[in-house]
Amino acid sequence: MKIGIIGGGFMGLALAQKLAGPNTFVKVFERDEQLGGLATYHDYGDYVWDRFYHVILPGDKYLLSYLESIGLKDKLRWKKTYTGYYVNEKFYSISNSKEFLLFPPLSIISKVRLAITILYASRINDWKNMEKITIEEWLVKIGGRNTFEKFWKPLLLAKLGENYKRVSAVFIWTYIKRLFEARGDDSAREEQMGYVEGGYKTVFEQAEKVLTSKGAVVAKGTTVSRISPHAEGGVIVEADGQSEHFDRVVFTSPVNVLQQTVDPSLAEVTGNLDKIEYLGVVCMVMATKKSLTPYYVLNIADARVPFTGVIGMSTLVDTAQTGGFHITYFPKYILSTDPVLKKPEAELKKWFMDGVKIMYPDLKDSDIASVHINRAFKVQPLQFLNYSQIVPQTETLHPDFFVLNTSQFVNDTLNNNSVARHVERFVEQYGSQLLRPAKSMIKF
Repeated sequence: MKIGIIGGGFMGLALAQKLAGPNTFVKVFERDEQLGGLATYHDYGDYVWDRFYHVILPGDKYLLSYLESIGLKDKLRWKKTYTGYYVNEKFYSISNSKEFLLFPPLSIISKVRLAITILYASRINDWKNMEKITIEEWLVKIGGRNTFEKFWKPLLLAKLGENYKRVSAVFIWTYIKRLFEARGDDSAREEQMGYVEGGYKTVFEQAEKVLTSKGAVVAKGTTVSRISPHAEGGVIVEADGQSEHFDRVVFTSPVNVLQQTVDPSLAEVTGNLDKIEYLGVVCMVMATKKSLTPYYVLNIADARVPFTGVIGMSTLVDTAQTGGFHITYFPKYILSTDPVLKKPEAELKKWFMDGVKIMYPDLKDSDIASVHINRAFKVQPLQFLNYSQIVPQTETLHPDFFVLNTSQFVNDTLNNNSVARHVERFVEQYGSQLLRPAKSMIKF
């Protein structure tokens, strides 16, 4: 059995790990020289670490299962982390119930209603009704107008800008569900998070090593130009001027790439891709000689600050992993069509650094080792009202061609545990079809 997987992001690699074996040859095609897609790593000069910030939560059972399957269980490191809130030029810790109750910007009644909102959302399993109502309508209905204005609205503006007014309540539901996963099955526990030693560079290098040991091939720096059916069964993949026949092919790249490379007889996309709007991100990464923040996540309610939060990576990751420096991420999420994404790096650095100086006026230039700008144009689709009804659907038209990509995420945040869960469910549903004997192998 010979299976081709298009896309060497986390999804493609996790799928390859599931399928590769003694009787199944798997080949992964990845356009870039590095594996991982949005989860890939970056060479910052003095150290190599993740391009964008990533974290592992105790409740990430699918991601943890994958890491164990490639032999990285012993490389996992866990640490207690803290959450903060910056408002009115002050920093507040809201890492436990006591600190939350003492949070000055909210009245006691607002705090109670906020707690009820979070607890209620964490217990909702049927999300379909939530995509019929906006975030604002839902949060005001459950938690009240005052709580929305003073707590939720600044966060939504930071994360989505004015677009929050068009986004369904599914967005905040997935956010809260993810928040609870940081405490595992017991929401009363202290928050803890984890990472793999060496970051996702370790993960992808180990994934490639394990796949190779299973006889698989990982073709990096290989551009797939055409995918078409073979007259006698199976699928032809054309890449870098060469054609290769596979018994099955699984496409994990975005839908717009599918439309450009896949023969119409293999799959049909219904719906209008133009209706889907994506969030992009500009992320400044700063290496400093001293710690900048005690919080892993610092939420920001200050319109003067351009970034949407402060991620204190070195509150979680040992500085020995990052060249002895303290690493902090400053992300700004905007529409993928926003011209900010195309601004010159120097202009973005100045803009972001002006915001840093507002929040951290005591930070000296001599404390800063380096500053880097990373950006991605399509991080995740915005879940507008009735998103599941308007998202384009991909129907496969050939028994040897399959599609698995993030366009199918209608009630998930985009994180690697969600990706690993979708891979697991895909294999459960289609594994027998993927691994059925090819026509040439069938004996009559």
